[in-house]
Amino acid sequence: MIFYMFIDTAKVFISAGKGGDGAVSFRHEIYVDKGGPDGGDGGKGGDVIFVGDGGLNTLIDFRYKPELRAKPGGNGAKRNQHGPTGESLSIKVPIGTIVRKNGEIIADIIEDGQNVIIACGGGGGFGNAHFKSSVRQTPRLAEKGEPGDTFEAELELKLLADVGLVGFPNAGKSTLLSVISNARPEIADYAFTTLTPNLGVADIDDTSLLIADIPGLIEGASEGKGLGDAFLRHIERTAVLLHLIDAYTDDIGEAYRTIRSELSNYSPDLVNRPEIIAITKIDGLDSDIVKMQIDAVKAVAGKVPVFAISSTAHKGLKVLLRALRQKVVESRKVVDQIDDGDSEQIETISLGKAKIAESWTVNQILEDDRAYFLVSGDKIEKFARRTDFDNFEGVNRLRDIMDKLGIAHELRRKGAEGDSIIRIGDNEFPLIEQ
Repeated sequence: MIFYMFIDTAKVFISAGKGGDGAVSFRHEIYVDKGGPDGGDGGKGGDVIFVGDGGLNTLIDFRYKPELRAKPGGNGAKRNQHGPTGESLSIKVPIGTIVRKNGEIIADIIEDGQNVIIACGGGGGFGNAHFKSSVRQTPRLAEKGEPGDTFEAELELKLLADVGLVGFPNAGKSTLLSVISNARPEIADYAFTTLTPNLGVADIDDTSLLIADIPGLIEGASEGKGLGDAFLRHIERTAVLLHLIDAYTDDIGEAYRTIRSELSNYSPDLVNRPEIIAITKIDGLDSDIVKMQIDAVKAVAGKVPVFAISSTAHKGLKVLLRALRQKVVESRKVVDQIDDGDSEQIETISLGKAKIAESWTVNQILEDDRAYFLVSGDKIEKFARRTDFDNFEGVNRLRDIMDKLGIAHELRRKGAEGDSIIRIGDNEFPLIEQ
């Protein structure tokens, strides 16, 4: 027997490819003592790309691949040969995968075949041919390639389904799913038969419903008791909740209240989700007893639709599925209307992306009896990453850029002198070549 482990969270180290370095080279031709610069540019580093795959339903592969690395770009070469672009790394992930970086969501894979660049490869550095000008005939500088995005990503899988089955252990969720869909969950007469979420497609008339069977809840599940706490996240993305309650339950109204309470404790939004109640296992019960149980639930649930079904006897299933389909359609329409309403945003005045990239700050730092000036800003930090600090021409070019951006003026205004240490990113250098 083969067992498949369900994994719905994982951590993985992601590293996009470094950009290739530009080359310093000069043409060597017969009868030409010193030709012009012909150093080529470095190639861009490869990206790390996630691709949604409807055939996957677990993140277990990431437990065995804790690192995802794309290929670096090639270095430039003589004769204006540009380095090749690094090969990107494409990784298949289940639909419903959320990717977080430092706790913030950077990607949400919700469609089959959806491509999302999770980490961008670094840009390639310019070769010295790029820096030739009327006043600089023999440039001996080239840029270094930029590092690619590198970080630890937190992955979380939240199953995407039309209907989520909730209820106490042994309420009949797995049996219902096995009868109305192509899913084959484990079924037995004891609590916590379902140890992993199961997905099934139920056909009804000319449409279908994607249904998720969530492991049974118990009182205190939202606080970590039983199995519910580990899988409640999968209910968050379902359009409609179907509460299953065993017809043989002594206090059927209290059972419904307990389930609702656990959902509310986990996420207040869940109690506002469209819902339907199904009383299960009615085969063998008198109609009077079934009606009594329906009335007991309605006394607590109010206007929530209540159905009585028997999965094993295939009783009441078609009517239930049609009601679920209608609820799902109504729920999706409401979500679409909300999304359309959000698109009409209040106009605000803000800096454009280009201006934000060019903005910078200068701060004087005193650290361990050592003073330096910290320069920050997207554009200037990008230039610094590309600078070869072992090449004085490269550093002088960075100084020229600082001068053109007004940074050098601000440094002097704040008291920087020729031998003052300037820090940009991880690199330090004096304001003026010493």
